[in-house]
Amino acid sequence: MTPSEQRAHFILQVRTGQITAQEAARQLGISRQAFYKWEKRGLKGLLNALQDQPPGRPKGTTDPEKDQLQSRVEELERKVRLYEKRDNLRALLKQWEESDDSGSSTKKNSK
Repeated sequence: MTPSEQRAHFILQVRTGQITAQEAARQLGISRQAFYKWEKRGLKGLLNALQDQPPGRPKGTTDPEKDQLQSRVEELERKVRLYEKRDNLRALLKQWEESDDSGSSTKKNSK
C-alpha cells in the first residue's frame, strides 16, 4: 500500500467510526493535528474529483511552441489564399484587357 493509500485508508476508518483520529495519527506516526490536515485535504480532493466535468474527452496538454507554430501555419495559409486570389484577379484582368483590345478596333469607313 502506498503512503497516500494508507492515509486514505485511515481517514476512511476514522470517518466510519472504526478508529479514533488519535489512533490513526499514532499508527501513521504523526500528530493528531497533522492527521486532521491530511483528512481535510483528502476530503477536499474527493469533492473536487466528484465535480461535474464537461462532456467529452478532455483537451490534451497544451504545448506553447506547438500552438505558436500552428498560429503561424494558419497565418501563412491565409496569405497563400490571398496571393492565389490576387493572381486569379490579375489573370481575369489580363483576359478582360485582351478581349477589350481586340474588340475595340473600329473599321474605317471608305468613301
